Amino acid sequence: MNQPNIEELEKIASQVRRDILRMVHAVQSGHPGGSLGCTEYFVALYFHIMKHSKNFNADGIGEDLFFLSNGHISPVWYSTLARSGYFDISELATFRKLDSRLQGHPATEEGLPGIRVASGSLGQGLSVAIGAAQVKKLNNDNHHVYVLMGDGEQQEGQVWEAAMYAAHNKVDNIIATIDYNGQQIDGPLKEVLDLQDLKAKWEAFGWHVIESYGNDMESLIVKIKEARSLTGKGKPVLNLMTTEMGHGVDFMMGSHKWHGVAPNDEQLEQALAQLEETFQDY
Repeated sequence: MNQPNIEELEKIASQVRRDILRMVHAVQSGHPGGSLGCTEYFVALYFHIMKHSKNFNADGIGEDLFFLSNGHISPVWYSTLARSGYFDISELATFRKLDSRLQGHPATEEGLPGIRVASGSLGQGLSVAIGAAQVKKLNNDNHHVYVLMGDGEQQEGQVWEAAMYAAHNKVDNIIATIDYNGQQIDGPLKEVLDLQDLKAKWEAFGWHVIESYGNDMESLIVKIKEARSLTGKGKPVLNLMTTEMGHGVDFMMGSHKWHGVAPNDEQLEQALAQLEETFQDY
């Protein structure tokens, strides 16, 4: 299969955003803000960057792995997995419903393809990803492990324990990304608990740090490739990725209000009018 170009990736992203909004609206529950803000990142990974198999095997031997630590943004992940062929897109209509494999936070007990660990209890994803990266090194598997965290999640102590551990043990096949949108459930980061100079902190913990803008597909891909070029050099790699919560929907952008609030009927119609239907809605 030919790799999608930037224009095609942007069309996929538009459809993923439509999926996110429709999924959350249908059950009046979920987290649209962060999901919309990270759409380019997920599409870039699954359709352009990662070497991965749609014939899902939890061990992930011989392929790149992805872990979602801030599991509340599950809608963007579920849509990306379905649109890239892990399961039928019709299953997106079951999001957060009884007996669905698409739970509000990703879980493993129902065997949803693409999900290797239950997540959403913040602070844990980096530790899991580091463990997976070490297993790859032990198995001489020269593939990468990617993990996404939230910026509010950086207030969790376990993140910094894991950061220390990875640097000390030279886990240099991991690329961690922070969704740096400056918002969390209770308000702006700077008002809730200011993270100060996050780049300097991660560098002080022994990581290579690059900075990227996560809502421009072309520049984001360049930066992820730059991050990948820094692997294998004795240090773990962090991508400090600035995004805008609610990106793509004008009345949702930049506000913590949409962290975990579903649009009503009128808001859904207004939002979908801003996003081209580039593939068939589920």
